[in-house]
Amino acid sequence: MKQIIALLTLCIFGMPSAFATSNNNVEWAQSYALEANGEYEKAAAVIAPFMDRGEDSEFALIRYGWLNYLQGNQNDAIRAYKRALERNVRSLDARLGIAMPLMAQQRWKEASAYIEQVMAYSPFNYTAHIDLMACEEGLRNWEKLEKHASDMTAYYPSDATILVYLARAYAWQGKKDRAASVYQRVLLRYPEHLEASRYLNQ
Repeated sequence: MKQIIALLTLCIFGMPSAFATSNNNVEWAQSYALEANGEYEKAAAVIAPFMDRGEDSEFALIRYGWLNYLQGNQNDAIRAYKRALERNVRSLDARLGIAMPLMAQQRWKEASAYIEQVMAYSPFNYTAHIDLMACEEGLRNWEKLEKHASDMTAYYPSDATILVYLARAYAWQGKKDRAASVYQRVLLRYPEHLEASRYLNQ
């Protein structure tokens, strides 16, 4: 009899929880589907209620920031990522997230500050280094970009993107032969790279 009562209790009180979890999953799946169709505003609206409740609130804030970034709502994106960082002060995702809309607004120095915080925790974080190179390019700090990209090729020798930044740094400093040599290395890794092909064919 006790087993029957326990089973009935589970059915009565456990099933709504299961349904709630299932419904949550449906909403997240719907958000991803809307994003895939380019409907970023609707994708953000679907997960907005989760930003202030539950254990997934931090992730909801990060995703909300991302979807606003895709819409070009950079200030809203920054606010969402900062709220996520308040929830988890160790979050590298949130710091890199804040940097993206700052970079979109060409606020290179502010973006660099958040990226450097990531690198303090994770010195060889690939995304952080690529973003910092973009900031160095935005600031037209070609000597710094040259050194940075040159150093990073030792850690990521097969990567084409780092080599592109190195080639640009050389090109903007008038080091044409070095730029051409590096763009050749880019084409070995990415034969259809338009920028490298155009530079070498000019």
